[in-house]
Amino acid sequence: MPFRKGAAMYIAICDDDHKELRALTELVSLWRENKQETVRVRAFDNPTALIDAAARERFDLYLLDVIMPGMDGIGAAKEIRFFDSAAEIVFLTSTKAFAYESYSVGALNYLLKPIASEQLFSILDKLYLREQKPEEGLTLKCGTTLIRLPFSRLAYVEVNGKHLYFNMTDGSVKEVFGSLNEYEDVLLARPEFMRAHRSYIVNMLQAAELSQAGIRTFTGKTVPVSRRLYPQLQKDYMAMLFSEREA
Repeated sequence: MPFRKGAAMYIAICDDDHKELRALTELVSLWRENKQETVRVRAFDNPTALIDAAARERFDLYLLDVIMPGMDGIGAAKEIRFFDSAAEIVFLTSTKAFAYESYSVGALNYLLKPIASEQLFSILDKLYLREQKPEEGLTLKCGTTLIRLPFSRLAYVEVNGKHLYFNMTDGSVKEVFGSLNEYEDVLLARPEFMRAHRSYIVNMLQAAELSQAGIRTFTGKTVPVSRRLYPQLQKDYMAMLFSEREA
């Protein structure tokens, strides 16, 4: 989920504790000064104001306190995912009890309070370094036109007859003539792409829910899951999530 090329990183911070909010904002500002990068930061002391702003603006990273009065950070993240599947989310918490719930909204990580500068800087550094690299992707040929699809923006691929449908995280669909065999080796070589059904390969980083009934993506689409493939898919999905968290 890369940041916008050529644009300043835009970070939203939400914590109902004003002392914590100020300290975290200062840490982000310190990182910005060390990197000499243009970073925009907007602070919120309640999730309702955050969600209202997020619906109008495009934040690249959300730093969300988990425990807040009224709507908590997990609930706020779920609301955000209805209209933004690309932004990164990092939870701030005093307990690991919410770690599993953070997977349901595709959170990048969670940080235990009090937030240490090295913890936060490590996450910001990884996101910064990732932005400097050319984004990897898949090249499709549509007649005489070549289309480049970044892997991070591809939600799933569906085959129907002799047509392939590449469903993107922004809701758009790229249709090409061909077979899934032409692309499955490239896709399945990446840990985030998994076969859910003989007709579907899914980017599991875009999975909001996984059950025997299917995979619901952050775009709101539901992809069927083969009964035969489900046990291994569930195992591989959990392994990928824990691997991402430890990286």
